[in-house]
Amino acid sequence: MKIFLTSFIVSLILSACGNTQSFVYRDIRNFKIDSIGSDHSTVSMDLIYFNPNSFGVYLKKIDCDVYVDHNYVGKYSLDTLMRISRQSEFSIPSRMLLNTKSIFRNAFTTLLSGDLFVEIKGTARVGKVGVFITVPFNYSGRQKLSLF
Repeated sequence: MKIFLTSFIVSLILSACGNTQSFVYRDIRNFKIDSIGSDHSTVSMDLIYFNPNSFGVYLKKIDCDVYVDHNYVGKYSLDTLMRISRQSEFSIPSRMLLNTKSIFRNAFTTLLSGDLFVEIKGTARVGKVGVFITVPFNYSGRQKLSLF
């Protein structure tokens, strides 16, 4: 009976989430360099997203690789439980350890062009009612770089 009830609840949740839309990236805010080292540097920022779905979810974990101008610059992980309301904008506080050599490899070209091509590839654990699934995601796009 427990197996039937559990499978019924899981199938009900998954069918309710059948028309689920991905979170929409909006912006980066509060970008700052925390530390600069010869091998690794640390940066922090708030990543702004929008949940277009008509239901709220919980975000439990994010693991992803970050690329700038097609060069691997670091890994990002978030391991905390966040409630994301339905049809709302939300902020993910982020702190990343970046490979300084990869960043400086194309720094001059980046400064002249005024923008970066950012790629993020990874997975997120999202769920509702205690049932979490791992969802892969990919983001790529140009990010304006304003130094002044």
